[in-house]
Amino acid sequence: MSLAVVVHAPRDLRVEDVPDPSLEADEVEVRIGVGGICGSDLHYYQDGGFGTVRIKEPLVLGHEIAGTVAAVGAQVTAVRPGDKVAVNPSRPCGQCRYCREGLALHCLDMRFFGSAMRFPHVQGGFRQRLVAHERQCVRVPDDLPLEKAAFAEPLAVCLHAVSRAGPLLGRRVLITGAGPIGMLTLLAARHAGAAEIVITDIAAPPLALAERLGADETINVAKDPAAMARLQAGKGSFDVMFEASGHEAALRQGLEGVRPRGVIVLIGLGNGDTRLNLNLAVAKEVEVRGTFRFDAEFAWAVEAIASGRIDPSPLLTDVMPMRDALHAFEHAADRSRAMKVQLAFD
Repeated sequence: MSLAVVVHAPRDLRVEDVPDPSLEADEVEVRIGVGGICGSDLHYYQDGGFGTVRIKEPLVLGHEIAGTVAAVGAQVTAVRPGDKVAVNPSRPCGQCRYCREGLALHCLDMRFFGSAMRFPHVQGGFRQRLVAHERQCVRVPDDLPLEKAAFAEPLAVCLHAVSRAGPLLGRRVLITGAGPIGMLTLLAARHAGAAEIVITDIAAPPLALAERLGADETINVAKDPAAMARLQAGKGSFDVMFEASGHEAALRQGLEGVRPRGVIVLIGLGNGDTRLNLNLAVAKEVEVRGTFRFDAEFAWAVEAIASGRIDPSPLLTDVMPMRDALHAFEHAADRSRAMKVQLAFD
């Protein structure tokens, strides 16, 4: 048995003992060091789920995780005990039509740590001991702090979103929503060569951080709702928009700011019935593209962080002990004070 952070129902979060899974020949036992609290973790805690995805049994949360290899199965060759690893939470089946087509992120039998999308639920990584397949464990340099390594998963989400947008070199980019995903998209878009990046939100503290991260312009659409008007003139001025808030108003404003034949990439998960002005989308000939999770981008994210080409550390607000998980979740939900809060499991 080892300790884990388990959600039982909305606002019912407990730190309790859970059984340690057995180790198969192609699996790795990881002693989790840190894990980042994601927006989906907050949805499970605050609301019991999101959209049609609901908690039906106690669920160990967490999928932004990194740790140290404690033991390996007999067939494992990629890592060995003592290695630091970032853990990819995706475990596709490798057999379905999408896996065979090279679209493993759309696997029909995906097992994703800390997810209630299937039942029984896939238990997550907010635990002291985790067993994962060898392919899920990506080695990181010994001198890389685990706090940085745990950003690999959300950065992979954003790298995939950037790949869905197409070439960004010299492009003018709009990002709506300055949460952790919006911020990491800012870093990923800049890394991909975007010439100008504007980011919007309704709160001042994250926009101030966006300025420090290198946004060319930040717009508080709550305080200055007319500020977008000049960017919407002449049928819009942005080549690419990343919608990272999940809110209909942001999508509507952004669509007006995207130039004809621009691209809109939808990252944020909304309530499922968000409306889009189809007449405007048709008239502008815009392309609306979804983006969901990642595949090869996880390894890319690890390399980008390890090399220092993308540094997510300015986003880290606090690292709090597992025993204070309830306080950590409340802290993570306070956008006036927190960007990314991690739990420490040592």
